[in-house]
Amino acid sequence: MTTTPDGNQESHALTRGEIQRIVNRFIGVEAGYLGDFSYASHASFYSEYCDLDIDPSEYEGTTRVRFIKILFSQPPAHQARIIRGVVDRFPVDEGPVSRTPELRDELFRLADRCDGHMVASELPKGATEVVSRAIADAEALLRATGATSGVDRVHTALHGYLITLCDAEGIAHARDASMAGLLKALRRSHPRLQDLGPRENDMERVLNSFGTIMDALNPVRNRASVAHPNQTLLPPEEAALVINAARTLLSYLSAKVS
Repeated sequence: MTTTPDGNQESHALTRGEIQRIVNRFIGVEAGYLGDFSYASHASFYSEYCDLDIDPSEYEGTTRVRFIKILFSQPPAHQARIIRGVVDRFPVDEGPVSRTPELRDELFRLADRCDGHMVASELPKGATEVVSRAIADAEALLRATGATSGVDRVHTALHGYLITLCDAEGIAHARDASMAGLLKALRRSHPRLQDLGPRENDMERVLNSFGTIMDALNPVRNRASVAHPNQTLLPPEEAALVINAARTLLSYLSAKVS
């Protein structure tokens, strides 16, 4: 398990109680064994569903005991992959009655937390097919291979949504307008962005800051993401920062102007 400098478990890692809830309530345990896992299917689970190189035979005990030891020992980003693998492996319409859609959604939230406190993904109102597809692709990449792989798709989703909002209001923009330029046009001309509340000056500064962020996202996407065959990619923590910033603006615009 990855720990902090003082030897404590990382704050966004799974607790023992959360692991027990995954094991007992979602997967299910019978006679000490985990769900319908055999020793062989448990061994193949990590490569097939989680894209992780883990050998359960290195741990002693039943499949349940081995699974708990493995999950607790992994760094948070790997815990997130295992959680999502569990959801894929064990459908909610099968298994114990405690394996509900609500518990599945709780597991997804735990996985997002383990990934580094990711801002929740949502489909903005009025999203085009391109934007919807980019958001779905980003979510799939995040679950499969982590934040670094999702930067390009989140960039596409935000850029596409800014264009959608401008077009919906008839706000003129160049075909190759940057995200910062589109955001500036929206702030200047969209009727719902003219009232920023009682702290208008402060909120103006916040939106100006997002314009600066948008300017930085273009070179980040072009030179440090998998959009192109770049030799150097963003580390997971910085990729998560980029995705969180884009998702935050998407969520705000969806709630404010749609």
